[in-house]
Amino acid sequence: MKTRLPSIDQFRGLAILMMVLVNYAADVQAIPAWFKHAHDIGFTVADLVAPMFIFAIGLTFGFSARKRRERDGLRLTLEHFARRYLAILGIGAILSAGETMLGMNSSGIDWGALQSIGGAGLVTLLVIFLPTKTRFALGVGLLAVYQILLNTFWLDLVLRSPHGGLPGTLSWSAMLILATILADLFHDEPRRNYFYLASALALAAGLALAFLVPVSKNRVSASYDLIALGLSALIFSLFHLSKANLSLLAAWGQNPILLYLLHYLVLAFFVLPDIPIWHAQAPLWLAGLQALTLVVILSLIAREWQKRGFVFSI
Repeated sequence: MKTRLPSIDQFRGLAILMMVLVNYAADVQAIPAWFKHAHDIGFTVADLVAPMFIFAIGLTFGFSARKRRERDGLRLTLEHFARRYLAILGIGAILSAGETMLGMNSSGIDWGALQSIGGAGLVTLLVIFLPTKTRFALGVGLLAVYQILLNTFWLDLVLRSPHGGLPGTLSWSAMLILATILADLFHDEPRRNYFYLASALALAAGLALAFLVPVSKNRVSASYDLIALGLSALIFSLFHLSKANLSLLAAWGQNPILLYLLHYLVLAFFVLPDIPIWHAQAPLWLAGLQALTLVVILSLIAREWQKRGFVFSI
């Protein structure tokens, strides 16, 4: 991958755009259930969003790490990526603490999507330079161990914790490690057809496992991981194979963390006023208008950054 691939930015942009919309929709009663997270067992559009972002990280993690190691050496590379994922985890902790202070965290557990992503990144960093087959075995093994611990000890805690809490990070980590396996196949052009096959096999394996293990984003179950990973990879494949010029999505994908943080500022205008009809009980037309406003504001910012060539990296 000698140049930046538009398909990766576009896919990442779709993931962060969906994150923003799902966060807006969470408490709006008029928005249908299929656009909100399943309460426990089940799979909705919203349940695919975090895995899409995890997969987008996996697409570039190994390539970026190896390139930086060649340039800066192993120690500096490990320090760089450790700082990145610790920063993401820390930002998530601040956001979760703020939600708790504002009474927006019903679970009482200060954990969120960014903590899960940061934790998964740190775990994956431990194995990212291992051979592909070794990482595959470790990813599958970690997922199996997590599922056993979930069934045996952790179910109540995980169900009470946003994104599975700290235990669920093991499952998100397994998903990210397996995403780097698919990425290895994708970036190796002679073997790229194996990427499409492996993506379909991951989805098929998840569907088969669903007969034994409930599909649940709240549990971050093994069947959920494989289904979401396979679907994310196949959706990315559509972006890559179509070669569509979706520059606005690419703009979103170039600064995902900043746009994710900024969306909280705009979202506060809709969520914080204690007027039920303004948000939680808003009619569908008003909810649609607010969601459109949120997307337009962030899109204008993303487009301006794109024009200026501004790309923020932790």
